[in-house]
Amino acid sequence: MDDSLQNRTALVTGAGSGMGRAHAELLAERGAHVVVQDVVPERTETVAGAIRAAGGSAEPLPGDAADIPAMQAAVERLSAARGAVDILVNNAGISGRQLPFEDIDEAGYDAMLGVHVKSAFFLCQAVVPGMKAQRWGRIINVSSMFAMIGSPNAAHYTAAKGAMLGLTKALARELGPWNITVNALAPGLVKTEMTQMSLDDDAEFERRAAAVPMRRLAEPRDLAYAVAFLASDEAALMTGQTISPNGGNAIVGI
Repeated sequence: MDDSLQNRTALVTGAGSGMGRAHAELLAERGAHVVVQDVVPERTETVAGAIRAAGGSAEPLPGDAADIPAMQAAVERLSAARGAVDILVNNAGISGRQLPFEDIDEAGYDAMLGVHVKSAFFLCQAVVPGMKAQRWGRIINVSSMFAMIGSPNAAHYTAAKGAMLGLTKALARELGPWNITVNALAPGLVKTEMTQMSLDDDAEFERRAAAVPMRRLAEPRDLAYAVAFLASDEAALMTGQTISPNGGNAIVGI
C-alpha cells in the first residue's frame, strides 16, 4: 500500500464525478484526508462515503466553487479543525464545447471564468497562508490541452483554461521560497459525464480516440496518477510546469 500522502489534507474541487472523483479517490488511497467539494451535495456524500468504505479518510464539502466567501469560510473551518490544507486540486469546471464564438454571451463568459479562474485564484489565496506557515504545500490547477493548442467552438473555455496556466506560472515563482509547488494538469479529451454532455455522440468519441497516436482517450484514473505524483514529495522540485497526459494527441513543450 502506498501511504506517501499520510497525514496530508487535500481539498479537491469538482470531486463529485469524473476526473475530480478519480483525483479524490487516489489521493485518499495514498493516505490523504480528502475534502470532497462539489456543487451537487449528493455527490459529495456519495464520493466521501465510498472513500471511507474503502478504508480511506474523507469528508464532504457541498457548495459552489465560484462562491468565494463560502469557500473561504470552508477553508477557515477546515484549517481550524485539521490544520493547514496541504494539497489543493483546483479541478472544478464546466463545459464550453460546441459553442461558436459569436454565440457566447456575457453571462456564459462570466460563468466560465468564475468557475475556472476566479475560484482557483481565491482558493489558492485561502490556503496559501497555512502552507506558508508550515513551509510545505502542493497546488495543482487542472487546465486543458486545448489551452496550449487552441480549440474551435470553445473560445471562453479555452481562454479560462489558458488563464489557469498563467496563474500557475505566476504563483510558482511567488510561492517557491516557501516550498510550495504550483503545477498544472492539462489533459486532452477525457470521456466523462461532462464531456459526454458536451459532445453527445459516441461516434465522435471513437473518431477522436482513433486520431490519438496511442489510439485511446484518457480515463480519469490516468490523470489522477499525475495529480498524485505532483502532490507527492517525489515532485518536490517540479513547479510552474504543465503536464499534459493526452496519448500524444498534442505534443507540446520544449
